[in-house]
Amino acid sequence: MHRLTGKTGEDSLIEMSPTDSFSDDVNGYHHHASSSTGSPEQGRSEFALTPDVRVESCESLNNSLASLAPSDHSDSPQFAPQTIEQINALTGFSRKRALFLTFRSRIDKQKYSKDSVFFRDGVRRIDFVLSYIDDKDDQRKQERRRVYESNLQKVGLELETEDKTESEDGKTYFVKIHAPWEVLATYADVLKIKVPFKVNDIPDNSEIPMNWLSTPFRLPGHIMNPEPDYFTAPFNKSKSDFFLIEDKETFFPPSTRNRIVYYILARCPYFKDECGDRDKKGIKRLLNNGTYTAAFPLHDSRYWTKSKDPNCESERFSLYKYWAKFFCFFKEQPLNLVRKYYGEKIGIYFAWLGFYTEMLFFAAVVGTICFVYGFLTYDDNEWSKEICSEEIGGNIVMCPLCDQKCTYWRLNITCNSSWQSHLFDNVATVFFAIFMGIWVTLFLEFWKRRQARLEYEWDLVDFEEEQQQLQLRPEYETKCTNRKLNRITQEMEPYLPITSKCARICLSGATVLLWISLIIACIIGVIAYRLAVYASFASIMKNNTATNLDVVAPYVTPQLATSVTASCINFVIIMILNLLYERVAIKITDMEIPKTHVEYENKLTVKMFLFQFVNYYSSCFYVAFFKGKFVGYPGNYTYMFGSSKLRNEECEPGGCLIELTTQLVIVMTGKQVWGNIQEALVPWLMNWWGSRKARSHPESLYSRWEQDYDLQGFGQLGLFYEYLEMVIQFGFITLFVASFPLAPLLALINNIIEVRVDAWKLTTQFRRPVAAKAHSIGAWEEILGGMAVLSVVTNAFIVAFTSDMIPRLVYMYAYRTHDELNMKGYINNSLSVFNISQFSLEERPEEYPSWFNSSITTCRYRDYRYPPDDKKRYEHNMQFWHILAAKLAFIIIMEHVVFMVKFFVAWMIPDVPSDVRARVKRERYLVQEYLHNYEVEKLKIQLSQNSNNECTCTPMIYPSLSKHEVLSECL
Repeated sequence: MHRLTGKTGEDSLIEMSPTDSFSDDVNGYHHHASSSTGSPEQGRSEFALTPDVRVESCESLNNSLASLAPSDHSDSPQFAPQTIEQINALTGFSRKRALFLTFRSRIDKQKYSKDSVFFRDGVRRIDFVLSYIDDKDDQRKQERRRVYESNLQKVGLELETEDKTESEDGKTYFVKIHAPWEVLATYADVLKIKVPFKVNDIPDNSEIPMNWLSTPFRLPGHIMNPEPDYFTAPFNKSKSDFFLIEDKETFFPPSTRNRIVYYILARCPYFKDECGDRDKKGIKRLLNNGTYTAAFPLHDSRYWTKSKDPNCESERFSLYKYWAKFFCFFKEQPLNLVRKYYGEKIGIYFAWLGFYTEMLFFAAVVGTICFVYGFLTYDDNEWSKEICSEEIGGNIVMCPLCDQKCTYWRLNITCNSSWQSHLFDNVATVFFAIFMGIWVTLFLEFWKRRQARLEYEWDLVDFEEEQQQLQLRPEYETKCTNRKLNRITQEMEPYLPITSKCARICLSGATVLLWISLIIACIIGVIAYRLAVYASFASIMKNNTATNLDVVAPYVTPQLATSVTASCINFVIIMILNLLYERVAIKITDMEIPKTHVEYENKLTVKMFLFQFVNYYSSCFYVAFFKGKFVGYPGNYTYMFGSSKLRNEECEPGGCLIELTTQLVIVMTGKQVWGNIQEALVPWLMNWWGSRKARSHPESLYSRWEQDYDLQGFGQLGLFYEYLEMVIQFGFITLFVASFPLAPLLALINNIIEVRVDAWKLTTQFRRPVAAKAHSIGAWEEILGGMAVLSVVTNAFIVAFTSDMIPRLVYMYAYRTHDELNMKGYINNSLSVFNISQFSLEERPEEYPSWFNSSITTCRYRDYRYPPDDKKRYEHNMQFWHILAAKLAFIIIMEHVVFMVKFFVAWMIPDVPSDVRARVKRERYLVQEYLHNYEVEKLKIQLSQNSNNECTCTPMIYPSLSKHEVLSECL
């Protein structure tokens, strides 16, 4: 072997020399004619219908049609003379098209079927497909393809081209790629892919009590465990007989094969040796500049039926039948089959999503119980009774909520909202907030254990080091022109100078800050809308005089109408900003030139999450922690932007919690509904429209590569958006769960649908993604941990400052005016008094309600201040400071208790289960032992052969050592 073109050895591929050719006895087939492996630019004038029949023109095709009627194909239909006459009546492309389709229907009943994952010989498997539309006027693209495919052949890949006349649109070429054993073995060695060398001999003694209860949720054994459990070791080409190789053609599964081929495609240059342009390399650049239209591995069958080829696994059909159908929502996921078909990276995502959904069940049950408690204690809500009563709430006159346009109002018009607020603002809220703080810790700790088990079962132990060392991004290799010596490997490697790296990071950070500032500006605009529109709603709804509002007026207050409309506008702004920022985040991450794929995804993850965090949660933070906190008091109100006429919003007498709940429900539910529609409906419609013509063709003519070409591309960041969607949802159910205990239930319902929607679209609507490895969920794990800590703080502040729980408890235990321990008199105690004669002209209402008269001299407002006849009038009274102290004390106590429990639970639960730790040690021990024995046996054979040729004495071989002496270091 020798190296293919390149200035240095680090970024070059391995070229197979003639001495390394793929002999018949190794690969199990003979080489085909050059038409199968030649450049796709060759022979394009041919009308390639079958491997044996090629026609130069419509006239020769006509003759061929007539010649296909002999008796050697007696089971095939004869073409009637009138049929040929009808075809001859056509002209131009229509005639040629009709001839082609007529001929295709003729060969439909022959043995050859194009719905296959093999070359025309039926032996060599198609590992990858490239497609392009030939533009004869663009010589540069033709030259790129010719050089690129020639270089692929030099590396050892075998190509077979399907002419454009074979495609549905009559203009798309398909280049099928096959990787022979020699190429697979070479790059499996380079990539250190783990393969089996011994059947796992550790018995599985894990027995679940009452296991029979889970029978309805189980899948068949061959679906859950499609492969036996093996001990594995990194593949070594020079020791291939050490591994369990029964059939070289099936030893590497299709997911591993397409991963190896993509590794070659991503690094293969499309320049000649004499050019040496380092930047012209990789399939990604060829896709970007339009040289190729698509590059993808093939699905192994149609999703609704098994392949007719007995050599095809039809794993896609099994995934659809047992996993992607919605009516399988109560079944377990076949994660091992998902991993085998799609690779570890997609498998680990579905494992995490399934585990997250299972844990949500417990949070949803407790949240529902808390909501039911609020519903059952509906009649015990003393303060709502006081608000709704004519004697108390009907006689309390409240101060106007805005200047001039708003008028005086009676407290009892907020009766319905106070009852609704009790459903979420009760004693159970405190318990649920503490429970969710502990639940988050349990979720993260148990996921670490689950992840550790998957790392072992899927051969991902010690994967991170391999990923960092071997999987450099091709973009990094081409854009980093500087080289430096690696002190460990003593080889020259590309690197990015520190000055360039710092400049790129600073520019990237400034861009992210600019977009976050744009979000904050939009949120301020929404707040200004709330302040400006509230007066309009108040003037429309006042006195319930509008007959068309008589039905809804008792239920829809100006505050509620403002909150709902502002939430909807905020949701639309969120969606628009998301669409714009996604492209910006990808561009600035590309600009930073990350070194590895893991580093690229982590950088993009941080950028996207920071933006999404501010975008989705800023409105909820405003309602929870700012609205109603900086209002002032009548006669001395606080205004937005200082001297503007936009007075800061006040909370209703029942508090701002119900408004936070409204905001949370609209944004969270709207995002989930929109996300599911976007994920499922849009790809389905695009695929339906793109394949509308091909659906009428027989299965044997609608080729496997054309079927997949008509599907949507999954994209390198497809999985990233799935994680982002779930992490944003995780924030909603943890950061603000104290305001809406039903949030985990909504998330649970959504996730049950989400698992099947993601499985359905991945199996039926998208091309098969290139398999990739990942040992964890990456940077998302750190983000979830940070949100878990932040959720304890936010829920403590919500209970203390947004909810009315603390003021009620302070009143009941310290300020009640009667001996009974209840909440009677709380409403009157929580409202301060203002003398209406002290309103300025700018604040005084323009109109007064019909029930208002001169005997009303005061109005009430929500605060704890001295009355107007006191010498400290309108200053905060002692009860205000007592309540503030109680709130701060509650926050400190709750945070410390929850954090102590969190850290204790995290300390008690080990990240790696003991049986997994034992299995990892056992596997490492066996690798060392078997490799040692293997080398000793080879040395014995070699020395015995030498002794037969040189001397008759028995050579001294290593003494028989015990396993503990040989491998004590391993243990």
